[in-house]
Amino acid sequence: MAALRHLKQCHPRGIAISNFHTSSPASAKQHYKMLVLGGGTGGITMSSRMKRLVGAENVAVVEPSEIHYYQPIWTLVGAGAKTVASSGRPTASLMPSGVKWVKSKVQEINPETNTVRTDDGTEISYEYLIVALGLELHYEKIKGLPEGFGHPKIGSNYSVQTVEKTWKALQDFKEGNAVFTFPNTPVKCAGAPQKIMYLSDAYLRKTGKRAKANMIYNTSLPVLFGIKKYADSLWEIVKKRDLQINLRHNLIEVCADKQEAVFENLDKPGETKVFEYEMLHVTPPMGPSSVIKGSPLADEIGWLDLNKETLQHTKYPNVFGIGDCTNLPTAKTGAAVAAQSAVLSRTISKILKKEKPDKKYDGYTSCPLVTSYNTVILAEFDYNGQPLETFPFNQAKERRLMYHMKADVMPHLYWHGLLRGLWGGPGPYRKILHLGMK
Repeated sequence: MAALRHLKQCHPRGIAISNFHTSSPASAKQHYKMLVLGGGTGGITMSSRMKRLVGAENVAVVEPSEIHYYQPIWTLVGAGAKTVASSGRPTASLMPSGVKWVKSKVQEINPETNTVRTDDGTEISYEYLIVALGLELHYEKIKGLPEGFGHPKIGSNYSVQTVEKTWKALQDFKEGNAVFTFPNTPVKCAGAPQKIMYLSDAYLRKTGKRAKANMIYNTSLPVLFGIKKYADSLWEIVKKRDLQINLRHNLIEVCADKQEAVFENLDKPGETKVFEYEMLHVTPPMGPSSVIKGSPLADEIGWLDLNKETLQHTKYPNVFGIGDCTNLPTAKTGAAVAAQSAVLSRTISKILKKEKPDKKYDGYTSCPLVTSYNTVILAEFDYNGQPLETFPFNQAKERRLMYHMKADVMPHLYWHGLLRGLWGGPGPYRKILHLGMK
């Protein structure tokens, strides 16, 4: 149960052979030309790029976690197709050689004085700041959680502490309702809450239990998926596989001892409905980093306030951001970080030369919608919700090739390309296509 108390914090995403780098429990005072906050996908990627731009000795990363996780693979871990061990590697093996790793947690950001304070009281000053603090998971905003994870039949693919509980609940399923949720907040990888439903359906069919199962997806959203082209294909799958979709249903309570989940009807305030479950997958409410929320860097909600094209802060010109912590109006995914990293690197290089940024981020993001143990619908789109597809075929169709790319190709490119700053830019999948043509 002790581990469950940490579930309100988001874990960094990310493996490699160990490189030499300097690390320190921070000393009294430090100064860096380029300070990166966060050692997740965006933070490690940008530290690699900044090392090449300004030199390793001028870059520092503040990150407390000893292990870096490649979170997109947790969908497959929760369905038994991958192991949780395969998703994590030591942060030390990923930190660019020569870059200072400050093993502390960011406590406060003061952009007026260009300083950051860590939880051990150390003050670090900077010339330029890259904020990559991710978002926070808030299981505690659902009554009965996170303590409910101490009971069987319930799991969540959004935390390393609970992802294997999803697989255990799926294996132990006998008969009844399998319930999957989507919260009434922004989330990272908005396709993941329904991916586990499709995989669970496939597993129960394979094991002969599907006839005794009611597959129920309760989502706070008014749509199945935000981009119509892909949503249309998903609705066809839902109908074909007899999956029950309840729109505008938001999870507010879990009674794990009774195996009951309580949902509010967002279209009828005050109305609630109780669902009994044999299996429950919870996608937690999510929100901005508390450090950003309590700083002048935040917008009115608490997200990092950026120019959506250049990724430069709207008020502080020496502050930049990337990834899930930002208010960029696009889906929060690893593919979005890959696209943003190239634009941000270009923006910073121009700023260092006292030139105007000339590269614009178009909101590119991607969601490989896993629909079975061997098929994926690859959704790619921009700020306007318009498809930005890579391949010369209809990506709204389920394909085995796309599953292989999700399960096997992308993890390799993540560890050995993206985190080293060697892969990224608009349409990351396009580079895979180009490689295949050479």
